[in-house]
Amino acid sequence: MKDKFVNIGIFVVLCLIWGSSFKLMKTGMEALSPYDVAGLRMISAGLVLLPFTIRAYKAIPNEKLKLVMLSGLLGSFFPAFLFCIAETRIDSSLAGILNALTPLFTIVVGISFFDLKINRQKQIGVLIGFTGLCLLFLAKGNISFSYIGYSLLVLLATILYGINVNIVARHLNTVGSLNIAAVAFTFLVIPSGLALLLSGYQQHEFSNYAVLKSTAAGIVLGVFGTAVASILFYMLVKRAGGLFASMVTYGIPFVAVFWGLLDGEHISALQVLCLGIILVGVYLANKPAKPVKAVVIKL
Repeated sequence: MKDKFVNIGIFVVLCLIWGSSFKLMKTGMEALSPYDVAGLRMISAGLVLLPFTIRAYKAIPNEKLKLVMLSGLLGSFFPAFLFCIAETRIDSSLAGILNALTPLFTIVVGISFFDLKINRQKQIGVLIGFTGLCLLFLAKGNISFSYIGYSLLVLLATILYGINVNIVARHLNTVGSLNIAAVAFTFLVIPSGLALLLSGYQQHEFSNYAVLKSTAAGIVLGVFGTAVASILFYMLVKRAGGLFASMVTYGIPFVAVFWGLLDGEHISALQVLCLGIILVGVYLANKPAKPVKAVVIKL
């Protein structure tokens, strides 16, 4: 019973951390550029995991190192920048809702490029999820090309998440999760530092409270939203299994929507309905199929 409560506690904390990440991105961009915030996020995550890096590096086979670095780029680096850029034009709550499509894109990518076989139930789940996505765009009403374009950046990030999950599952399943995170995030410190230099982050007036507040948001985003959350997620997978851990996907958008409401973002009932449709699709796509029971006919 104690283990169950611990698992639920970790689950809730993860929902709060990852759901609040969209709010932190928005806060970070009050005085900084999206490139500044994303760069700070990646550098902070890498520095926090630096103490684990040497041991993790030795534990990873040499032939797997390039895949670990690719995993870091696809699963963290590029999505961090894509989400921040997208939130310059779309609400953080919408970004959180679109993020719920990650499990569906994981399946779609698996089918398209990794020979993943799925049953009819999962096919229906993917179809329902995409239906919810289409309705979500229509729920905006006066749709502009700018709105669609920046929303597609979030979708691209979720596709990259899907590619990364399939790479890890297919080629890095024998490598420890913490080892992957430590080496990948430490490697990302270098390109993230270059991104900060190119964005002109060092030219900000750091005596300005707004700049300090946004910088703090970027750092907290990296330390908790990336490094700590990754460790907690790996712990949850080991303690409760991958299926229970994947259910975090359901809690994240509701936390993001809650922060959006507090910030005065307009969230319509139709958007909430679309979120529900997407989550139903995600549930069906990730629900394990029931084994077929053999029917014994007595003669």
